[in-house]
Amino acid sequence: MENWIISMMEQYGLWGVFFLIALENLFPPIPSEVILTFGGVMTGQTDLTVTGVILASTAGSVAGAVLLYGIGLLMDVEKLEKIIERYGKFLRVQKEDIHRADVWFDKYGVWTVFLCRMIPLIRSLISIPAGMSNMNFFLFLLFTTAGTLIWNTVLVNLGAAFSDSWHTVVEYMDVYSNIVYAILAIIFIAAVIWFVKKFRSRSV
Repeated sequence: MENWIISMMEQYGLWGVFFLIALENLFPPIPSEVILTFGGVMTGQTDLTVTGVILASTAGSVAGAVLLYGIGLLMDVEKLEKIIERYGKFLRVQKEDIHRADVWFDKYGVWTVFLCRMIPLIRSLISIPAGMSNMNFFLFLLFTTAGTLIWNTVLVNLGAAFSDSWHTVVEYMDVYSNIVYAILAIIFIAAVIWFVKKFRSRSV
């Protein structure tokens, strides 16, 4: 995959950066670390500029995020309530659970979106609950752009600064990503345990 990413960027320049980052939002296994870091490397080997790569990657990221936000709008709370009405007794989920999650996101959603734009995997998926909670679109765009801009600026500049050893930068980012994945796995396991206990308590 890395060779394909590099080939796309070498062939299409900023449009390649835009397309790959937009695609990365929709298909998280594509590593943004490789795209952004190598984009920084290319600024020292081609006529691409650091500013251009940052802007192109940010535009692509926001475009992908907006599409996922739209998907979230199609899966709004009202539709989830209908699903809960039909399958809630099997899923052991109540409408109140959905409402609590929605209230929490209404309260902390904008900062959640901002911070999650700098966390691998979550940086893409966070757009869906933002849409589901009907977050103000302007605020969504503002905080998505701000968080994305920070993430992109750091990685592109690292690639430009360490062009001869950009793979090392990617390796360190892989370590960061693996730590995040481990934490997410722990959270997932904890959620499963909580769900099982809740199921058993309601069954008694």
